[in-house]
Amino acid sequence: MQSLSQSPTDPDFVQNPYPFYERARAAGPFFHWAEFDRICTGNAAAVNAIFRDRRFGREVPEDQRRPVPPHLAPFYAVEAHSMLELEPPRHTRLRGLVLRAFTSRRIAALAPEITALCHELIDALPEGEFDLLACFGQRLPVIVIARLLGVPEGMADDLLRWSNAMVGMYMAGRDRAREDAAVAATEAFVGFMRGYVDSRRATPRDDLISALIAAEEAGEKLSTDELITTCILLLNAGHEATVHSLGNAVKLLLEQGTPRAALAPEAIEATVEETLRFDPPLHGFTRWAYADIEVMGTVIPKGAEVQLLLAAANRDPGVWEDAGAFRPHRPIKPNASFGAGVHFCVGAPLARMELQIALPILFNRLPGLRLSQPAEYGNTYHFHGLTRLMVTRA
Repeated sequence: MQSLSQSPTDPDFVQNPYPFYERARAAGPFFHWAEFDRICTGNAAAVNAIFRDRRFGREVPEDQRRPVPPHLAPFYAVEAHSMLELEPPRHTRLRGLVLRAFTSRRIAALAPEITALCHELIDALPEGEFDLLACFGQRLPVIVIARLLGVPEGMADDLLRWSNAMVGMYMAGRDRAREDAAVAATEAFVGFMRGYVDSRRATPRDDLISALIAAEEAGEKLSTDELITTCILLLNAGHEATVHSLGNAVKLLLEQGTPRAALAPEAIEATVEETLRFDPPLHGFTRWAYADIEVMGTVIPKGAEVQLLLAAANRDPGVWEDAGAFRPHRPIKPNASFGAGVHFCVGAPLARMELQIALPILFNRLPGLRLSQPAEYGNTYHFHGLTRLMVTRA
């Protein structure tokens, strides 16, 4: 297995990580990424196999656990109840209860509201040059998730700020200032949600928080701490991914001069899937090996943390013809953007629906939309999203 060096905070890599992914692919199905000191793979078959192999998981093995520094205790107290970080049987229980509330029917019922909200946000766009990410790309997902949860829309700015600070814990090169900001956001978020969950217990309404409170399976219910963590996870994971997906998609469609036909009702699903494949919002996700496991001729030793390079897997030429080209008319195939297996993203259907509704409305309402400045990605690896998206209407 070759060892490769590439700083995840290098400006060239931040703006375009794909050349490194291709170099890594040439090294074989697996390579050692020196800066992370991890076994990594961007091979689509290997990524898919590890996602679906229950001998790999998110939960840290006991012999790999390290004491939590006191200043990070509030953050990891919330993470302790996150189904994203747990394995069966506790993960099965939590996910089952969440899916009883976060149903496909509840998601589908949001479509008219998302449509109306897109038009409202476009109506409010300023004249001249403006940042589409701030005015539309960030506003749409956070308002949708606030409405879904039943949280007042007036909290949207706080939710956005807390979410941005908390996900800083997963970014490469985090420092004490970023950790302190994440902890402060966690404490503020938990304080708000605890009061809100208590009020919903007393007075249920037609919202996701009330549905999560009522969700029951074989006499099991979510505890208050589990409810709070689940609401935070739904906002942070879902919102962050949708913002980046929407921004990356608009940038891509504008740069490629994508024909309007690609946004037609019969074509939009394939176009959205291609934007997610070509430039996904999350580029890396990890799994722990719970045994010595052979994958494609490489033995992953027990206790190793493997980094799955989702964006690299999405451009694997073994799966996609001319994988480095953006082709909105491609036949739809599964990609790695939302994971697979027991941890497949529960918010993926909502994110896809938001994109499928928002992109046609945006380009139909603003047919002269143009980039006014080159779009730049933020230094937020493993996330991959824009810092801003400066545009004009003509």
